[in-house]
Amino acid sequence: MTRGTRDETGARVGAREGGAPPVTTDGLPGWLDPVVEAARSVQPGQLSRFLPPEDGGGRQSAVLVLFGEGPRGPELLLMERAGTLRSHAGQPSFPGGALDPEDGDPHTTGPLRAALREAEEETGLDPSGVQLFGVLPRLYIPVSEFVVTPVLGWWRTPSPVGAVDPAETARVFTVPVADLTNPEHRVMAVHPRGHLGPAFTVESALVWGFTAGVIDRILHFAGWERPWDRSRQVPLDWRA
Repeated sequence: MTRGTRDETGARVGAREGGAPPVTTDGLPGWLDPVVEAARSVQPGQLSRFLPPEDGGGRQSAVLVLFGEGPRGPELLLMERAGTLRSHAGQPSFPGGALDPEDGDPHTTGPLRAALREAEEETGLDPSGVQLFGVLPRLYIPVSEFVVTPVLGWWRTPSPVGAVDPAETARVFTVPVADLTNPEHRVMAVHPRGHLGPAFTVESALVWGFTAGVIDRILHFAGWERPWDRSRQVPLDWRA
């Protein structure tokens, strides 16, 4: 059993304890340094106003925020959820889902296992090619009552990906960070109930909601955000 190290939230993560995947920043490309620093310092309230219930309620889950390097430079892996799902149908999202009992403690290494497991199940991603390098504070999605831990990864060795189960995943795609930071692709999404939130028009998709909020905050705290027109609004479908 190797000696544990501190992950980006301060939790102790053993490189081999219980089969937990290690969290390390060794050997990352330099362009990820601002994301590493942001993960170390960002506070929950700086990411979202929706934080986990103080009574411990909510369904524990995790998503994999996976950075890779494609033909146009840094990129993020996203997927589009099947339109028939009960929760967040048709939405672009990070790979991820609820923790299973075998994933372990939701407050330590459980989210690490869950993020990689769900990414493999949904996109066919080979987890052995992913280096986990940070964990953001847990956030909350009120509409589905999910308590979500965003797990940061570097796609060190890319593998083929695609929709594994069409009943769950409509498609899998990557988005260049250059497109996410391009002001022309940035809008405010208007929910039928009147809520406003950042969104991105990329890869023939409107990325909004929780996923867009996390991307927006990463771009901001990493210093990658470019000035954009927040008066540009896109209405969401009434079923959103």
